Amino acid sequence: MTDTPIFQLENVGVDYPLPAAQRGSVTGLDEVDLTIPGSGLTVLAGPSGSGKSTLLRVLSLFQTPTRGRVVFAGTPVSPSPRRRRALRRDSIGLVFQTPTDNLLPHLSVADNLHAAAQSARRRCDPSDLLDRLGLGGTERWRIGALSGGQQQRLAFACVLARGCPVVLADEPTSQLDDASAAHVLDAIALLQAEGVAVVVSSHDERLVEQGSRVFRLRAGRVVEEGN
Repeated sequence: MTDTPIFQLENVGVDYPLPAAQRGSVTGLDEVDLTIPGSGLTVLAGPSGSGKSTLLRVLSLFQTPTRGRVVFAGTPVSPSPRRRRALRRDSIGLVFQTPTDNLLPHLSVADNLHAAAQSARRRCDPSDLLDRLGLGGTERWRIGALSGGQQQRLAFACVLARGCPVVLADEPTSQLDDASAAHVLDAIALLQAEGVAVVVSSHDERLVEQGSRVFRLRAGRVVEEGN
């Protein structure tokens, strides 16, 4: 594992305003300090409402903190929406909880990979990527012909096609059966082996056990950190 952090959060807080009739705000994150290494699997664990999804949105640069600072690869993240979009495009791969949200259903499996690579101004070999993720022979399949687990593995293949140094995944196994989830864990292990920094929010203890670093959250705070 590299010692260079991919993310550093310094006193990060996120407040959500209540409706005008109620006044005040609700705290989503409360003075969070953490460092995420530039490789390996980092797991954000905790029950529903603990703040892990808010933290993942902050890391994905979709959520601007109310206070505090986010540093990406040694450089403070700009508040400029244009620069944040460029950073997401060039450096951050996202895998959403619902498998179909990650893919273009009107394209074939191979064309999804080509589209992902082209979005980062790269080229890819779909057959090689699919073989490495246990999806060989599906190049011409439509997305609807894939199982949920296969769709999630293809989503991770798209991240590899883009060449992103970090991938953020929100509950990537929560909508899968045990066998499909096990294949997704294998895909995450492959990304780790490729030197990609993988960050997932999850309450799946199999992912927690696989994590090289685990942050447990409760009520918007990091209450435990382990390796």
